[in-house]
Amino acid sequence: MSGGPSRCVIVGGGPGGMLLAYLLARAGAAVTVLESHRDFDRDFRGDSLHPYTLELLDQLGLADELLRLPHERARYFRFHTPSGPITTADYGKLPGRFPFVALMPQARFLDFLAAQVRRLPAAQVRTGCKVTGLLHDSGGRVRGVRYRDESGSRDLPADVVIGADGRFSRVRRAAGLTAESLGASTDLLWFRLPRNPSDPPDADVDLFFGRDHYVGLLTGIAGWQIGYSLPKGGYPAAREAGVAPIRATVAELVPWLADRVPLLTDFAQTTLLSVDISRVPQWWKPGLLLIGDAAHVISPVGGNGILMAVQDAVAAARHLAPAARAGGPLPDHVLAAVQAEREPAVRQVQAAQVRTEKRAAAARETGRPIVPAGLLKIVTMLPGIRRRAAKANAYGPVPPALAPEILHRAETGGHDSAGY
Repeated sequence: MSGGPSRCVIVGGGPGGMLLAYLLARAGAAVTVLESHRDFDRDFRGDSLHPYTLELLDQLGLADELLRLPHERARYFRFHTPSGPITTADYGKLPGRFPFVALMPQARFLDFLAAQVRRLPAAQVRTGCKVTGLLHDSGGRVRGVRYRDESGSRDLPADVVIGADGRFSRVRRAAGLTAESLGASTDLLWFRLPRNPSDPPDADVDLFFGRDHYVGLLTGIAGWQIGYSLPKGGYPAAREAGVAPIRATVAELVPWLADRVPLLTDFAQTTLLSVDISRVPQWWKPGLLLIGDAAHVISPVGGNGILMAVQDAVAAARHLAPAARAGGPLPDHVLAAVQAEREPAVRQVQAAQVRTEKRAAAARETGRPIVPAGLLKIVTMLPGIRRRAAKANAYGPVPPALAPEILHRAETGGHDSAGY
């Protein structure tokens, strides 16, 4: 069976894919999102919405509605070391309406974005649609996708296919593109513990460093989200040892959680995140573009994954919208321009994360602290350092701006026959 034509097919309904669909449809291009799951109600680990993302949504007239959904507001990023806590970033020192990181379950954020996309007549969101391959013309150019839904196999022609389907991207594999690993030395186990009224009110985004492990702590509407570090490939040994060592480490490093760690009784309560830092050398082929984790996997360090995917979507919309709106195959130079704009920022973020991973690996081998607490404490006491650190994390190295035509439509609320 064959579906109807669509000028732009976006595979993957994550933050980058869904936002790109909204921006392209708002600019007048016909867009279809194919999401393999039937809904977004899954336990995501990337729950942080940075000031850049909130300001972007504000420009689009969406921020106030989004922030009426349950969320927490994190002002500080802190390291807890044997020498005491160190505040490395203070988002409260940033100007603007959003001097905080909004911590919201990603499932709710995606539900919100999907609802906005569905309001635009030029856009469709189809769930339960698993892409199984790419369609090509006689010259080898990608001209659509083959997918499977409850009715069977279907073909969906397109002028351009966007792979936004994450680190294990089917689109990337089908296109024969390979991500090159840059080196990660850590994996993370995630689990949740309930919050108590007596918990510290300002525990926002905190890392607690021990001798062999660190514990990441994120506040959220469903309780504390806790990440427990493992050496790369250490999951089988950790599983064999059971949850007792994890409970002991969390209780030692975060004493005010000691009364709740007995609630972690089984490995089934945990989720393994195999940390990766990787990048595809070329994010595009004729008729196809990769964005977000499909093009470059970001470590959870700093919570930059959603931010990078969102910024990819903003840059892609600016380059793709005029050609997608006009119809016909998108020129290769348009697809290449997206990578040319975004890759320098991604490289910079990943280089910093690789350095962090190397420090963590060296610390495990030598038994020294991961964080040089004395030096870090001195540096973060210098005027403006916490604000600059917050700004760097809030906006990334090279934050892209909305295309003027999309921004104008957002400001005027204008609608036209192309699907507004």
